[in-house]
Amino acid sequence: MADGTAAPGGGERDIPKLDTTVPQTARIWNYLLGGKDNFAVDREVGDQIIAGLPQLAENARLSRAYLARAVRYLAGEAGIRQFLDIGTGLPTADNTHEVAQSVAPDSRIVYVDNDPLVLAHARALLTTSSEGATDYIDADIRDSKTILGEAARTLDLDKPVALILMGILGHIESDDEARAIIRSFTDHLPSGSYVAMYDGSDTSPDNTEAVRIWNISANPKYHLRTPEQFVGLFEGLEIVEPGAVSVTRWHPEPGAENANEIDQYAVVGRKP
Repeated sequence: MADGTAAPGGGERDIPKLDTTVPQTARIWNYLLGGKDNFAVDREVGDQIIAGLPQLAENARLSRAYLARAVRYLAGEAGIRQFLDIGTGLPTADNTHEVAQSVAPDSRIVYVDNDPLVLAHARALLTTSSEGATDYIDADIRDSKTILGEAARTLDLDKPVALILMGILGHIESDDEARAIIRSFTDHLPSGSYVAMYDGSDTSPDNTEAVRIWNISANPKYHLRTPEQFVGLFEGLEIVEPGAVSVTRWHPEPGAENANEIDQYAVVGRKP
């Protein structure tokens, strides 16, 4: 699957029809990141959000930078060589496989999303180093059985895996359901596996207003959490220092230790 030309098990992927009349989260986020894989309806919502929260586009880029730092930490200091990235979103710079394989070329990465446009661009995610491997699964995060079953073609689930959940659990309104989703994966992963996530926090009125505007039009809707709620989702996992913090404060690059906090919070946990 390194070249992304065929679906798992053989045969070309059937790409679902895109609905360009309804704003979609992945495309709005792509627009905020400065990408081109979006439509007028997505840009309209993005512009409305930026009008109320001008810094959101920069926040999107800072959140993406956290993804890269977290993956470098996992592939480097934590020694992880397998990554299951759910809610992948549209390809941009510093995708999980690019970062992981720059640290450890033998890293193996499986991406998961169920957005038709992400599926259409999956080939961009399926490049790989000669030593490693990548794959893409079209599935919903709630279907852990299917995801783990298909991921096992590329990943050895008897060895530690890093579960990457960037900006996706905010689409799950219930804390209990979000916690159960994480457990549905970690219960089937070995000791030494990790979960890394970020999502929007309710730490400012501006962010709350931006999400209100987002939810008027965007699909699926988004729900903010407190930093304490984020930690609560990691029940049974050891929280990696410095705990639940703004993405700019999670293992910042040298010289960026005093970067301003933003309302996107990061948490990384390890299965003991």
